[in-house]
Amino acid sequence: MKNIYYIGKEDLSFEALEWILNENIKVELSSEAKERIQKCRDYLDRKMENQTEPIYGITTGFGSLCDRTISNTDLSTLQENLVKSHACSVGEEVKPVIVKLMFLLKAHALSLGYSGVQVETVQRMLDLFNNDILPVVYDKGSLGASGDLAPLANLFLPLIGVGDVYYKGQKRDIGSVLDEFGWEPIKLKSKEGLALLNGTQFMSAHGVYAIMKAQRLSKRADLIAAISLDAYDGHLEPFDERLHLIRPHTGQIETGQNIRKFLEGSELISREKKHVQDPYSFRCIPQVHGAAKDAIAYVKSVVLTEINSVTDNPTIFPDDDCIISGGNFHGEPLAIVYDYLAIALAELGNISERRTAQLILGQRGLPEFLVANPGLNSGFMIPQYVAASVVSQNKMYCYAASSDSIVSSNGQEDHVSMGATSAIKLNKIMDNLDIILSIELMNAAQAMEFRRPLRSSPLIEKVIKDYRKEVPFVDEDIVMYKEIRKTVSFLNRLQVDAL
Repeated sequence: MKNIYYIGKEDLSFEALEWILNENIKVELSSEAKERIQKCRDYLDRKMENQTEPIYGITTGFGSLCDRTISNTDLSTLQENLVKSHACSVGEEVKPVIVKLMFLLKAHALSLGYSGVQVETVQRMLDLFNNDILPVVYDKGSLGASGDLAPLANLFLPLIGVGDVYYKGQKRDIGSVLDEFGWEPIKLKSKEGLALLNGTQFMSAHGVYAIMKAQRLSKRADLIAAISLDAYDGHLEPFDERLHLIRPHTGQIETGQNIRKFLEGSELISREKKHVQDPYSFRCIPQVHGAAKDAIAYVKSVVLTEINSVTDNPTIFPDDDCIISGGNFHGEPLAIVYDYLAIALAELGNISERRTAQLILGQRGLPEFLVANPGLNSGFMIPQYVAASVVSQNKMYCYAASSDSIVSSNGQEDHVSMGATSAIKLNKIMDNLDIILSIELMNAAQAMEFRRPLRSSPLIEKVIKDYRKEVPFVDEDIVMYKEIRKTVSFLNRLQVDAL
């Protein structure tokens, strides 16, 4: 059916996830997924009937308590206690879209049939997703090692009838919501709590969200850079295709193509220049923006592998009559690439702020601070301060969280990835990048007015016309923070592909 996505029918893709989220698509377990889940659960149930040797997390405690054997009569209580005791995430509430992604990614991972959960457990997750019953999850508490234990525990408390959720715009106790739907709490069976809490879905959900946004920001950065270049009376030669074909990095070639496309038909870019070269922040746009694009593409490939993987522990192989305890929950593959992407996106902001600074210097026929009467008016002096401040903060966020580790669980978990920290600060960098690019757009659009009656390209003129419906040209000093906010809002709605 067109308006249903079947979990476990095929590998997840970024296109499918965007479709589900943007179109509010309902999700169901595919018949193949149900069969795999049930087959694994049946195997585990049979295994437990005659099992005498300890199996980590199933008949034992967790972490450094792995040597403590649990009786068969307490296996369900063990799993419920695990979820309750591990629900320790703190800090800021995670965005609803990321909570929804966590549900989707965990449901898909469990649907692969190596985790030993009940079909009804996964179904309840999808019921919550489909009805926009979203658990309250906080962003701090995961070491990104034995999975995202603390935030995933908060995510799955409602399955056992505990915890808070958002439903119809209100924060409510899950018990009253379950009553409203006539649902009973899930009775977890052996291994299920561990299957829910082990895994990288907090990190992965943040990564999926980051990639989706990074792709949009990268295209917007190209467009805004093109407006700045034209307003600065810059040269088009550094974007000549021949230059990039002899240094054929994919992102560099794509960026050059974008800039040429955006500036096609511009009177400004084609006129004769008095200056020989532009500063690097203009001349090297293809190289810097292109490197960011290549980073996004690589990190996307890693995240795509991760969201189609089994990352809980232990892992059950019914066909081989084998249960293996390993380390697929360790977040190192994500932690390292998130730190890499953080650097790439911070560089998009770094070079953007430099273009903003060039525009207000009073060069190339533009007035100082882009205002007609500088001195009496400060014009665009302080927005550049703001961009510089946010760029500096991003540099702090570029600290490699993946280079850190700290011992936990009484020495059993003695190396951790800090991937959750990498994921959180990556998204903070992108929030800052919204501001930095918006300030560049404000300056570039303002500078363009001083080039009249000459015109930029039809595409850029349309963007500026739409922008001017919300943010005016500045003749005399006005309160700027409101204009920055309006520009951020405009930028977040700007669909570059549709231009």
